[in-house]
Amino acid sequence: MSKVEEFEELRPLLFSIAYRILGSVGEAEDAVQETWLRFDGSATRPTSTKAFLSAAVTRISIDVLRSARVRREEYVGPWFPEPLLADPYEDPARSVELADSVSMAALLLLERLSPLERAVFVLREVFGFGFDEVAAAVGRSEAACRQLLVRARRHMEAGRPRFEAAREEREELASRFFDALREGDVAGLRELLAADVAMVGDGGGKAPQLARPVVGADNVARLLASVVPWLARIDVTFAPHEVNGQPGAIFRDRDGKVLHTMALDVLDGQIQTIRSVINPDKLGHVGPVADAWAIHREVRQVRRPAQ
Repeated sequence: MSKVEEFEELRPLLFSIAYRILGSVGEAEDAVQETWLRFDGSATRPTSTKAFLSAAVTRISIDVLRSARVRREEYVGPWFPEPLLADPYEDPARSVELADSVSMAALLLLERLSPLERAVFVLREVFGFGFDEVAAAVGRSEAACRQLLVRARRHMEAGRPRFEAAREEREELASRFFDALREGDVAGLRELLAADVAMVGDGGGKAPQLARPVVGADNVARLLASVVPWLARIDVTFAPHEVNGQPGAIFRDRDGKVLHTMALDVLDGQIQTIRSVINPDKLGHVGPVADAWAIHREVRQVRRPAQ
C-alpha cells in the first residue's frame, strides 16, 4: 500500500481518537491533517503505521487540548463538545466502549481529567491499546500510564450515572418526546422527563441562549411547549437525528440552515438532561448555519400582540 492508502485506511481511527481527546470536530480534523503532514514528511516507513499515526495524533491532540483549556476557562456560559452526528470509526469488538465514550455526558466527564489522563483513558479504555503503545504515544513509562489510568477511571466512575438505558429504550422514549414536542403537549413532555431534569444550552455568547439551566420537569416541559410552536410559526423545523451516539435532533430554519442541535440523556426510563448546541462556531460541520439572532428577533415579532 502507498502512504496515502495506509493513511486513509486509518483516518477514521485517528479522527475518533482526536475527537475524544479534544471534544471538537474542527480541531480533531486539524490534528489528523497535521498527523498526515508528519507521516508524509517522514523519511522512513515505521514498523507499525497504526502505532506511529496513533501516537502522532495523540501527541498533537494533547498539545492542542492544553492550549484549548485556557480558552474554555473564558468561555461564555456552559461549554459543550461540538456535536458529532456519526463516528467514522467502527469496531464490533468495542462497540459498547465506542458508543459510550462519544456521548455528551462522557465527553464532559473527560473534561475533568488532565490532558495526559484523558489521552491514556481514551487509548486504553476506549480503543484497547496495549500499555506499551499507550506509553509510546504519550511519552511516559508504562508504570506511569497505569497510574494515570487509575486516576482517570476514578474520576470517570465518580461521575457516571447509576443506570444505563438500552439503545431500544432510549430510541422509543426519544420518539415519544419528539412527538410531544411537535404537538406542544406539556403533559406528554412532563411524563417523559425526570423530576430533576435539566435543560442547558451552549451559545458561547454568540447566539441566544438560556441565562441559566432550566431545572425540573414542569419548568422544562412548559418552556419547550411554549417555544417550539412559535418556532414552527416561522417555519423552523426539526428532525430526529443521533447526536454523539444518543437520541437527538437537528433544528433548521426555513432555508434548511442549521439553527441548533439537541441531545438527550436517557437514564432509568426518563430523560435526565437536554443539551442544545447553538453556538454557530460549533455547527459549521453539520451544514450551513442559520442566523440565530435573526430568528430570535422574528419570533419576538410574531409573539407581539397585534396592534
